[in-house]
Parts: sequence; structure tokens; C-alpha cells
Amino acid sequence: MMEKADLSELSFREVLAQHRSSSGEPQTKEIVRLALEKLKASGKEVRIYDSSKQLLGLAVDGIIINDGKPHIFEKNIEKALNGNYAYTVTDNHLLYFATPIQNQFYENAYVYEFVEDISYFYAIMDQIRYVLFAGAGGFIVLITLASLWIARSTTKPIKVLLGAAQSFSRQEFRRVHLNRKDELGMLADGLDSMGRQLHDYIQYQKQFVSNVSHELKTPLAAIRGFSQYLYEGENENKELQKIYSHLLQESDRLTRLINELLLLSRFDKTGSSELEVEKTEIHALIQQVTMNMEAKAKDKEIRITVHKTQGEPADEGEGLTKVYANVNPMLMSHAIANLMDNAIKYSSSHSQIVIEMEYTPNELAIRIRDEGIGIAGDELERVQERFYRAKNASTANGSGLGLSICKEIVERFNGYIDVESQLGQGTTVTIVLPRA
Repeated sequence: MMEKADLSELSFREVLAQHRSSSGEPQTKEIVRLALEKLKASGKEVRIYDSSKQLLGLAVDGIIINDGKPHIFEKNIEKALNGNYAYTVTDNHLLYFATPIQNQFYENAYVYEFVEDISYFYAIMDQIRYVLFAGAGGFIVLITLASLWIARSTTKPIKVLLGAAQSFSRQEFRRVHLNRKDELGMLADGLDSMGRQLHDYIQYQKQFVSNVSHELKTPLAAIRGFSQYLYEGENENKELQKIYSHLLQESDRLTRLINELLLLSRFDKTGSSELEVEKTEIHALIQQVTMNMEAKAKDKEIRITVHKTQGEPADEGEGLTKVYANVNPMLMSHAIANLMDNAIKYSSSHSQIVIEMEYTPNELAIRIRDEGIGIAGDELERVQERFYRAKNASTANGSGLGLSICKEIVERFNGYIDVESQLGQGTTVTIVLPRA
């Protein structure tokens, strides 16, 4: 617009140069008429004002109007007379642009103002705004999709690596491979190599324990037989008989240890799907194990109490709910008996062992609570590890394998073991199994 105003100013000054004379009114009107003739097509409206802000001439759509009374923006005219460009835009998208016109004395003698319809500019701006909004929306969608793709391509391999690490912590080793050549791919390759080495090492360790246990069974059986023979044949020397008795007891302890190691070796080699399971009524199983353990409990004058779970009447009319689980009865009996044996070993005489069973629609819990020596809080997390014995466990013989064997058995049937204890107040071991 300023360029157009400058061109119009040059045309106006040409008219002034051609009519330099006195400033009488006829001459001024002639200058205005000639200027309008020359500039009438330069805008929708063309106006010429004098230095007193009076309208001297008006042309609308290329036609000169003599008695027109248009709306005048006086601030535009005032700014132009001060030597500045001035413009105003109305609500109906009309631009009023005013520029000063100097005479031969460099005085702002006239103001030339033209009016332009700039609706097309607003239409273009609306289109540009629409394009920008549409582009911004598309860009946001594109960025969102790209972010989701980047997040997915980044978090998915991380989840794979995390799952592999969690599997390794459970000694479930599997191949880890990501079809990537970046740092995540290198990490996956390293994790895979570590997993294979750990798997080979653990398998070698387990095989070694199994082989040693098998090799020791035969000579240990011979040692026990000779110890039994010497113990029963010695009737005169009480000191020697005491030594033979101790030798016999240690032989029995080593035999139990080897049997437990062989049982663990069997678990290591046998998958859960290879174990024979059947729908077993847990009440009856607990009663059978309790009956078998009562003789050992009586030797220490310990009372075993079974709290029967009340519920819907059983099929036989016993007034008890029959609760079933899919387990191997022999192995589950061994687990419960092992826990009861621990409770007896680490309890003092004249104490009580309570066995309870609770159940929900989905799970059942067998809780064995004793009044024994208890376990320190900082050792509870480790008592289910193989060969680990609590610091105060020296009061009774043991190998540190009993609870770990129970854990292996229960986990084979999709259950778990929870241990709660306080020193000097007893221990509660809970077996949790899914109901059948």
C-alpha cells in the first residue's frame, strides 16, 4: 500500500508542477480536478483534502462525485498532514490509506486518500488459517502416531528384556533375541549369553549333586549296616556302644540328606506337566498326615490340634465342606509332613501345634502354627533357600533342605508358601493352593 501511495503521490506532484502559479481558488479546484482525473482509478474511492482537512474532491469506482459526503476519518487526515502514512481498516474490510502531498515549498498542502476493498485479503487469511489449522492438526496426529511408534518400538524390547530377566530369576532360561543392532540389541545378546551360561552352570551343578548322591547311597548303606551290627553286638563297653550309636545316628542323618538331594534332583529333571496329579480332598490328606506324625509329637509331649473348616455339608453328611486341589497326594503329603516335622523339632515339650485350613472360591490355605523358637525377621526371606538354616536352628538336626523341598513341591502345583515368625513366639507356615 505504501508503494501504491508513493506512486499516487508522484502523479499528484506532476499535476502540481504543471500548474505552479498563484494559490487562488479556481486554480486549486483545477488542480484537484486534474488530480482526480489522473488518480480516480487507483482505488475503490479516491479523496483529496486540503491542509484544513476539508474534502476537495471525491471519486467512487472511477467516477468523480461533486457533492459527495463520505465518512471521513479525521485522525487519518491529521496524521497525514503531520507527514506520516495513516490507515484505518473498517469492519466491512475497507482500507482507508492516507498520504501527504507537498507543494513546491515542501509543505503538506494536500492529503491524498484512497480506499481499497481488502476482503480478498481476509479470505486468503481465512484459507491460510484453515490450512494452518488443518496442517497443525495433521502434524499433531503425525507426531502422536510417530511418538506412539517410537514408544512402542522402544518399550516393547525393554519389556522383552525385563521379562527375560524375571524368567532368569526364576531359573527359567530361554533364548533372548531382538532383531536390532542398537544398544538394546547388544543388551539382548549379552543377556542371552548370560542366560545360556547360567543355565549350563546350574544344570551341571544339579547333575553333579545328583551323581554324588547316587554314588554315596551304596557306601552309606554299608556304613549304616555295619554301624547297626556293631551297636547291637556291643553289650559290655557302654562308651563304645555310645560311639556306635552316634555313628548310626549320623548315618541316618546322611541318608536323609541324600534322599532329600535325590528328591530335589527329581524335581529339577521333571517338569510340572510330567508329575501325576489328581483331584485330592485336602481335609482327608491333612488328617492322614497328622495321624502319621502323632507318634513323633507324643515323644516330645506336643499336642497336635486340627481345626476343621466348617461350611456346606459334605456328601457323607459329616458337616464339613470338602475342599479339593489338583495335586500329587504323595508329594503333597510329604510337604505337609515336612512342615509338621519342622514344627515338632523346633518346639519345646508340652507345647501345641495347630493346623488350620481356610478357603475362598478360588484358593485354599493350609496353616501350620507352632509355639517354637521362631525365626529372626531378617532371615525369613532366606529360609526357603536350599541348604540355608537359621542361626538358632542348631537346637535340632537338619540339612536346610526341608523347607526348600516343600517350596518346590507346592510351586509344582501352582501354589506358594508364606512364612511368618517371631523369635521365641513361634512360626506360622502357610501353604496356598488353587482350588480344583
